[in-house]
Amino acid sequence: MADPRSTASMTDERAGFLLSRLPARIDPGLSDAEITAVEERFGFRFADDHRVFLQTGLPAGKGWPDWRNGDPEDLQGRLDWPREGVLFDVGHGFWYRGWGVRPHGREEALAVADARLREAPQLVPVFSHRYLPGIAGGTGFPVLSVHQSDIICYGNDLTDYLHHEFGGPAHDAPCARLHVPFWSHFLNSNSSSVTAQGLVGTPADPYATDAEEAVEHLRMLAVEQHLRREVEADQLVQAALTATVLGVDSPALSALADLTRCDRAQAFELFARAVAELGLVIPEQQLAARWALVRWWLRLIVDGSLNAYRGGLLIWHEGWDLLGRPDALQPFIGWTSEYEDWTESWMMPRETFTERIITGARLLLDGPWPPPSGTNGNE
Repeated sequence: MADPRSTASMTDERAGFLLSRLPARIDPGLSDAEITAVEERFGFRFADDHRVFLQTGLPAGKGWPDWRNGDPEDLQGRLDWPREGVLFDVGHGFWYRGWGVRPHGREEALAVADARLREAPQLVPVFSHRYLPGIAGGTGFPVLSVHQSDIICYGNDLTDYLHHEFGGPAHDAPCARLHVPFWSHFLNSNSSSVTAQGLVGTPADPYATDAEEAVEHLRMLAVEQHLRREVEADQLVQAALTATVLGVDSPALSALADLTRCDRAQAFELFARAVAELGLVIPEQQLAARWALVRWWLRLIVDGSLNAYRGGLLIWHEGWDLLGRPDALQPFIGWTSEYEDWTESWMMPRETFTERIITGARLLLDGPWPPPSGTNGNE
């Protein structure tokens, strides 16, 4: 029997093992004809591992989509949920840089975003609001937890997700999470998490649009390393690939961009060589390096690459606190805290506080850097 802990491509045997561990009724799997009927009715394709899983057995009960007898309106609503959630946030200031310059009018921005979202891979519900990209012929894509633009990874692939959500034996994670067009933007920009040591993880892929931005991204990754922040090999490879596509030339950078998914041991050495070859200047003093990193986060917040609330957390835990609580950053702590504490009884929408974070970031970026003592984002 194949090792059921493996995250290799899904087989009937592995799917059967995973299904046997679910706290759900397992109905007979979908037939080829049923799979085809669902795909044609709703206009998407299951990824290969998702297809094998559902054809081995169909989990039934609360949270599980009933692809055999479910209410078509409910199923369509679940399929529309990711797109509609992102559109809601577009209406409140979010914008993905890969779509180009944001139109000035709200309705025009929503129309452009809606059209581009329909070009992105369809997210297909697995359980509750956990989704697997529906990429025909594909396998091994991450399972995403989706709530508007607050999208995080719940498993590096379907097997990994089911183990984490419902329990299972320990297993080795894949070398790197597969990239999903558009949706991986959120995995990178929403990857921060608060730990006992602070807040770790920075947007891995802010989507540079020219060589200058790509080089700055490389420099900031080096700054993060200098500050002993967590930087993953996959971040370095993706940043190198973006930079080379945009015309940044360096032998070590080209070698870094060419690394395969499971050959990432060389990434950190190659990155260090690329930093030297490109002559990137890294502030030696910890204080200057941290101010540079805060400025980077503010830029990502303003251009939409970093979720404003999560950016506020970064500025709070790894900017304001560690820089001696400067006055200029204090308003971000209030706005972030108010976003966290918000309830429906408040007399203003929750998005008011993310909009204030974005406006405050823009004001600081327009002024001297580092901001002089006594200034704040309200001025």
